[in-house]
Amino acid sequence: MGDNDGVVFIGSKPPMNYVLAVVTQFHSGSKVVHIKARGKAISRAVDVAEIVRNRFIENVKIMKIEISTEVMKTENDEDINVSAIDIELSK
Repeated sequence: MGDNDGVVFIGSKPPMNYVLAVVTQFHSGSKVVHIKARGKAISRAVDVAEIVRNRFIENVKIMKIEISTEVMKTENDEDINVSAIDIELSK
């Protein structure tokens, strides 16, 4: 298994794209799927987790939610803090 098996990184696409990715992970045999996002994508990650739980796979539970701050470099080589979230779903 690779490092990114069972991980869906949330970006700027519509939430349903990521919902499909999470559902596909579960249907392909994953027991645990992590939804990861940074910055403005965090609210989209929460939406994805809730849509999966409420509309697609009834027996999925949120096992844990981890929040953190990551330091990223800007184009000007300055450090900025970016919030991050990891939502662990389990079937």
